Amino acid sequence: MKKPIRIQSDTIRLDFPILHAHNNLAYLDNAATTHMPRQVQDALMHYLNTSHGSPHRGAHKLSVEATNAYDKAREKVRSFIGARFSEECVFTRNSTESLNLIAYGYLRHTLKPGDKMVTAITAHHSGILPLQMISEETGATLEYLYCDDDGRIPVKQLEKIDLDTKYVLVPLISNGLGVVHDVRLISEKAKSVGAVFAVDGAQAVGHIPVDVQSLQADLFLFSGHKILGPQGIGVLYGRKEILESFKPFLRGGDMIEYVEEQSATYAPLPERLEAGTQNVFGAVGLHAALDYVDTLGVQNIRDFEHDLTTYAFSRLKNMKGVSIYGPNSSQERGSLITFNVDGIHPHDVASILDHYGVAIRAGHHCCQPLMKHLGLTSTCRVSFSLYNTRNEVDQFIDALQKTQEVFGNA
Repeated sequence: MKKPIRIQSDTIRLDFPILHAHNNLAYLDNAATTHMPRQVQDALMHYLNTSHGSPHRGAHKLSVEATNAYDKAREKVRSFIGARFSEECVFTRNSTESLNLIAYGYLRHTLKPGDKMVTAITAHHSGILPLQMISEETGATLEYLYCDDDGRIPVKQLEKIDLDTKYVLVPLISNGLGVVHDVRLISEKAKSVGAVFAVDGAQAVGHIPVDVQSLQADLFLFSGHKILGPQGIGVLYGRKEILESFKPFLRGGDMIEYVEEQSATYAPLPERLEAGTQNVFGAVGLHAALDYVDTLGVQNIRDFEHDLTTYAFSRLKNMKGVSIYGPNSSQERGSLITFNVDGIHPHDVASILDHYGVAIRAGHHCCQPLMKHLGLTSTCRVSFSLYNTRNEVDQFIDALQKTQEVFGNA
């Protein structure tokens, strides 16, 4: 077990060149995308300068080295999330593609009229939209686990997961409210009726310890760009016995064994679900990002971000004219906070904060059903990573107070 350390954000920030390219920028939009440390950038440049080739396609040195880099990245992912076998980890472009792979590769040919899919109202659009498509095409119904005002899913809602339910999808951490869902409880309910249980870990991986075995997840997914890695690389984990029932989402090079004029046989996992020349560059970057996180320790990162989020929450809570959404307990909250300022549209808040060098997110955060359920149209969101500081939180609060003054709301 990694020895606990105290993360020093001032030291950590030295690893992130972009933070020094923009003086006085408080980047608080990490739930959308994180920045890459120089260790990840160095790994990417080393790969491009020494090992760049087409994986699985040739016998020459560069092809072999690209293949090795790709395979090592997959093994790193397996170890990081606690998968049993490396072939249970399929590389995708992002969480959105992973969720569509589940829909097209599995649900589309397994569901029928009378079957039910259940997802949390806190799910991201990328989880909801593929299920709507599956409902239209198969006749299976789509139901929602509704949350209370704090974002928690009441136990009573789990009664919707019944014997007709074949698939359940829940985000581990809601990108709209920051609530950490009790996925173990939901998993146990899904298992009791024989449903496949999927967890969207996009807001969780790299922020809190994640083990797919402990979560009892049949399917689990995340994106590299939310965990200090490059954009364009993601992961779909699936228990081997479930992935083996997936039909290929894309068909082409590298996912076949033999092709005849009128038929084909497909390669085993994971290649069968990874058609075409793969993003080795992205996989190398993700590998380096996971190494970076492991060096610091995920629990240490969790402790640091929890302390910072708690500080920001307390400062926001003491401001007049500010409404905070999601759980009041910081123990049930990830490293993000959504809020609104009385009388000021979230887009105006974000624009004025940008003038003062504070980057936040404003809008519906790709969760409009959740917003409607809560009686909202949009909110402001601040989200933290290991390179943020209390001084940046103070900068954000000062800028927010100035925003209120601009609108005469101070």
